[in-house]
Amino acid sequence: MEPETLSSPVFCAVDTASLDAALGLASQVLDIVGGLKLGLEFYSAQGPEGVRRLSGLGCPIFLDLKLHDIPNTVASAVRALVPLKPAFLTLHASGGRAMLEAAAAAARETAAEFEVPRPRLLGVTVLTSLDEGDLRDIGQDAESLHQVDRLATLAIDAHLDGIVCSPNEIAHLRARFGPHFLLMVPGIRPGWASADDQKRVLAPAEALALGADYLVIGRPITRATDPTAAARRIAYELAGAK
Repeated sequence: MEPETLSSPVFCAVDTASLDAALGLASQVLDIVGGLKLGLEFYSAQGPEGVRRLSGLGCPIFLDLKLHDIPNTVASAVRALVPLKPAFLTLHASGGRAMLEAAAAAARETAAEFEVPRPRLLGVTVLTSLDEGDLRDIGQDAESLHQVDRLATLAIDAHLDGIVCSPNEIAHLRARFGPHFLLMVPGIRPGWASADDQKRVLAPAEALALGADYLVIGRPITRATDPTAAARRIAYELAGAK
C-alpha cells in the first residue's frame, strides 16, 4: 500500500511524556498541521499504545525514534513498529549500510504482511543541535555539509526514502539528489519565534522554497500561549509564500 498524501508539510513535534498533554495539543492543531511527530520522550513513557491513541485521531504520525543498533535488532524493531502504521520512521544513517538495508527490507515485508502502508524510512544525518565543534568532539567530519552528504548518499544506496537534515543543507541536497529524495527538516523557526537550542535554523517558507518536503515545528507551536493560533499563523505564512 502506498503512503498517503499529507494536507500540509508541517509536522508538529509533540515533545512530552504525557498522553493527556499530547492528546490536548493534538486536538488544538489537528485540522491545521499535516501530522504529529512523536519522539523518544513520548514513546518511552507511552509506548505503542500511546502511538495508537494519537494515530486513532486520524492524524499521520512521524515516529522519530532514531533507531541505531546492529542490523538484526533494528530490523526486528521495524517489524514491531510497522503495525502501528507510522507515516515516517527514522533511523540513524550512521548505523551503516547493513543496518539501513535490513530496516528497509523489514519495512517492506512487514507492511505487505499486515496489509498496511509502508512507513517511509528517513535517515538521520547530523542533528540540528550539533555544530562543527560538536562534530569534531565525536570524531566526525567537522564540516557538517560533508558529513550530511556522505550519510545522505549512504541512505540512498540503502534504499531509504529520504533523510532528516538541517535547513542549511536543503539546497545542496536537493540539487545533488533530485526531486524524489524526501527531505524532512527540523530546526524550523518562524521569524517571531526563539531559536532555542537549535544551531542551524530557517523560517518555514524559506525552507520550502529551498526544496524541503516536510517541516518539523515544535516549540513555536507547543509553547505558544495559543497553539492553534500559532499553527494557523505558520499555515498563513506558508500559503502566502506559494
